[in-house]
Order: sequence, then structure tokens, then C-alpha cells
Amino acid sequence: MKKLANKAVSLTKLVGHLSHGAQRVVTDTVVGSLAGLPRQAADLDPATLSKILGTPVTAVSVLGGDAGTSSRARLELAGDGVPRSVFVKMPAQTAATRLIGELGRLGHTEVQFYNQISSALSGVPRCYGAAFEPWSGRYIIVLEDLAVHGCEFPDTLHPLSTAQAGLVVEQLARLHAAFWEKLPARRRRGPLSWLYTASGDATSLLTGSLMTTSIKRLADQLPVENGRFIAENYRAVAEVIDRPPHTVMHGDAHPGNVYFRDGAAGLLDWQAVRRGHPSRELAYTLITSMTPEDRRAGQRDLLDHYRWSLATAGGPELDAEELWLRFRQGALYGYVAPLITAGMGGMQTDDIAIEGLRRGVAALDDLETIAALKSSMS
Repeated sequence: MKKLANKAVSLTKLVGHLSHGAQRVVTDTVVGSLAGLPRQAADLDPATLSKILGTPVTAVSVLGGDAGTSSRARLELAGDGVPRSVFVKMPAQTAATRLIGELGRLGHTEVQFYNQISSALSGVPRCYGAAFEPWSGRYIIVLEDLAVHGCEFPDTLHPLSTAQAGLVVEQLARLHAAFWEKLPARRRRGPLSWLYTASGDATSLLTGSLMTTSIKRLADQLPVENGRFIAENYRAVAEVIDRPPHTVMHGDAHPGNVYFRDGAAGLLDWQAVRRGHPSRELAYTLITSMTPEDRRAGQRDLLDHYRWSLATAGGPELDAEELWLRFRQGALYGYVAPLITAGMGGMQTDDIAIEGLRRGVAALDDLETIAALKSSMS
């Protein structure tokens, strides 16, 4: 009876969330051009940017851009005390991709991150200003232009070396240590109460169905059927890997969201910030960032390096075997996320999506993730 009641509450929340997101997209489509924040980079004028930056901007020109779950552009600015160039993020152009963003609260989450969290961290792009519009879901985030600072930007098709993965692990340890035991108890109000676990999100009710559809579409390309148990029991297994203790997680630290500058790693695209146990993030990051061969050879040493880095940054001293078990369990996220990305399409190019999924499938098998999950399920 309790499970049925909880499911009914979750369904109610999901329906409300879907309706709210759809209403934003429809409202923006119908009347958005008449008022509110600009829709695209070409519409950003000196007055809008002056208000967001808090400094007079006298001229703006677009240097280039691209699109994904958000629209991105580099701008050249003029004015006393303003950066010569900036990197701007805005909502996606198409209604379908906008709706995906609304489902994940991507824009609002990233604005909240830069307004409330980023100042306490290193290895994060400097934010010059960010704004969110509740009625339309539109947002503008103005960041430093990393392209002019000699940064290195990897991607899934160019996997990280073990040494590079070690730098990313250090960055994650600093993030996790900064907020260890500093988050409010769930269902409590206060700063950072907007952070939620991946399993606690009402939209996680859709994950199993999306996985099942993706498995059907991709079964002839990779052995994705090996993860069907996860699709059939997603809510239950997600709760296993989201057990406390919790800290702030980047939530999507794959290689496309990593950069290197001056011998250290940094993290981009804070649209999926969540609270949770670090093992989920570590598994996802190492699985998606490294070749299966390099990961298998170096993962235990990288976890030990993480434990040392976490303690050095002021976090706890984690038990090695407990972290290893939870890392194996957390590998489900390194399978689920690329499976849905590749199966649904539209969020990454096909070659990147399939390569990420190939690594996720390999990890699911060699880490014996399903057996590890079953061992902790009641």
C-alpha cells in the first residue's frame, strides 16, 4: 500500500512538472517574441547585456556558435570594464529540445549553480552574470571565453589518458569536499534545498520506458540487452546508488564537459547539478572518459587517488572497499545515460553517442554491476 501511495504521489508530481514545462514552451512560442529575454544570440543587444553584467556594454557582435541542449555563442563586446569576448548560453532553438531542457530543469539549474554555488569552487568558468525568466523558461548565462585562454577541450572520441583522468578526479574531489555534510536534509527548506537526487526526480518515472525503447532501437548495434534488468527496475536500482551520504555533484562530467588549463582540470555545463553519493559521479566520469582497457587498468588506483584528494580537500576518509562496491553499482549511470542519449538521438552526434554507450556496456559487464546492485536491494 505504501509503495502504491508513493507511486501515486510521484505520478502526480510528474504530470505537474510535464504540464509546467510544456506551458512554458508554448507560452514562449506564442508570445515570447513580444516581451522578456531575447530568444537567440543575434538578438542580444548592449542594453540587455549591460543589465546582466552590471556594467555598460556599448557594442555586441556574434563571433560564432553552436547548439545542443542549449544554444551557445561567443560574443565580442565593447565598453569600459567589460571582457573583450564572452561565452553565452541560452535555451535551445527548437521546441522539442526546449521541452527536453524543461524536463531536466537544465537552464534554471545552471543559473542557480552560477548564482549560488560557483563562487565557492575552482576549476569553473567565471560567470559575469546570469538571468532566468520563470514564465517562459528562457535564460542567459554569460561566462568567460575559455577559448582565448589556451584551454584544452577533450571529447568522447578522444578519450582521456590515466593522467588526465587523475586531474579530473582531483577536481571532483574538491567539488565534493566543498559541500560534504553541508546540504540540508531532504524535504527541508534553506540554501541549496533545490538540489535533488537523480532517483528523487519525478521524471525518473520515464527513465525505464526510455531505456526499453532505446534497447529495442540499438539491440542490433551493441549488446545493450545486458542492462534490461536495470530498465525493468530503474527506480529501485537508482535508489540504491543514491543512498547517503550526499554532496553536490556535477551530474554530467563526461569528457565533453571537461577542460584543462594550466595543468589542472575544470568542469563545464553545470545543467545537471544534483545531490548524491560521489560514487555515482566517479563511475560515470571514468566510464565515459576512458577506453575500457585504460579504465580497467587504472580504476582502482584512480579511486584511491580520489579518496586521498577528498580527504586532503577537507572531506572524509572513505573506506576503500565500500567505495569500490558503490563505484561498481554507480556504473549503471554510465550505461543508462549514454543508452538514452544514443537511443533517443538529437543530443549528441551519433558517433559520440555510440562510443559513449560502447564504454557503458563494457563497464556494466566487467564491473558486474547488476550483481552488485542485487546484493544491496531489499
